[in-house]
Amino acid sequence: MKFLNIIAFFSVLILFSCKNDTVNLSELSEISNEIKKEMAPDSRVELFDIAFENNDKMIVLSGKTTSKMALQMLLDSLQKRNISIENKVRVLPDTAVGNQQFAVAKNSVINIRSEAKHSAELGTQALLGMPLKVLDREGDFYQIQTPDKYISWVDKGGIVRMTKTEFDAWNASKKVIFTEIFGFVYKEKSTEKGIVSDISLGGILQYLDEDTNFYQVKMPDNTVGYLKKSEANLYENWLQSVIPSEENIEIFAKKMEGFPYLWGGTSAKGMDCSGFTKMVYLMNGFIIPRDASQQINAGKIVDKNLNFADLQKGDLLFFGKKATENSKQKVTHVGIWLGNDKQEFIHASGNVHISSMDSTQPHFDELNKNRYLGSKRYLGEKDAQIVDLKTTINLKE
Repeated sequence: MKFLNIIAFFSVLILFSCKNDTVNLSELSEISNEIKKEMAPDSRVELFDIAFENNDKMIVLSGKTTSKMALQMLLDSLQKRNISIENKVRVLPDTAVGNQQFAVAKNSVINIRSEAKHSAELGTQALLGMPLKVLDREGDFYQIQTPDKYISWVDKGGIVRMTKTEFDAWNASKKVIFTEIFGFVYKEKSTEKGIVSDISLGGILQYLDEDTNFYQVKMPDNTVGYLKKSEANLYENWLQSVIPSEENIEIFAKKMEGFPYLWGGTSAKGMDCSGFTKMVYLMNGFIIPRDASQQINAGKIVDKNLNFADLQKGDLLFFGKKATENSKQKVTHVGIWLGNDKQEFIHASGNVHISSMDSTQPHFDELNKNRYLGSKRYLGEKDAQIVDLKTTINLKE
């Protein structure tokens, strides 16, 4: 949050604080909403859901948040008004998850849902070995936060919960990354002796040992198995060899051509439009925001004239409804510019495929050309929302 925004925000709180001491619940909600707007504007990555209730001349605060700072700002503003309060707000993670406030995905792909039930919409996915933060629990579901800060719910069968000590040990251990589209973790150094698990592009396991043909690996649940060395690489070696470039963005994007479309998917088993762009950048060593409407807020603005003249290979193209006098712009789709004389871009719609902005081409995409909103450049740009995997990812804060 910028310094000037903080000054403006506290000016609003001061105005509220200078009023008389009559408690008005709608006024308190307005203060809370102002804090939420500044400190937790996107509920997909930060929670701040607070309710107020009058109870014998005392205001009872309930709800939950992931931001201690936002809650403290609210409490400070109420104290300035001499309001007696009872704070029942849960700051997540709390006792609902105990000391196991971290987890690792233990299946090849885990489905992470918008609500704590199997019938809920698929919000996103996590790959085998992905580190997670555990926030809350409802029945057999845990509310988790992925490395891109996305908050949703996962069934307990999809994760191995860990204490901080166990989690730190997992993160510090030597790893192996799977680099093919699909494959298996085998029970023995043989493809004929059965499998421990399937695995897909980007899955990560703990390294134990190796010989000429196989890595011996450990799953997050401590099951031991074997990966073909021809299908995997030591994680540190892979990461150091990854050179983010326009060419490598194109290589990985085209490697995923034909992958099926799946709303909420971010894996080789199925991906939506932003799951596709996210996966391409992941295999180039970056964690980027989850959804298209979040991805448009990162990177550098390019192609201001919307004529495709200033684009470079690897830029993200955004599509949706343009702003009007009565409505804001709405981003609903994203793709990757391929930067050739056919004005081609690659995106997940139906499946991952290549389309063109050139009306003379047989694969011209008139629909998306008409709803084109603009583009962002990620390569070479410094942005807090574009996380270089070569730096440390901290899930503890």
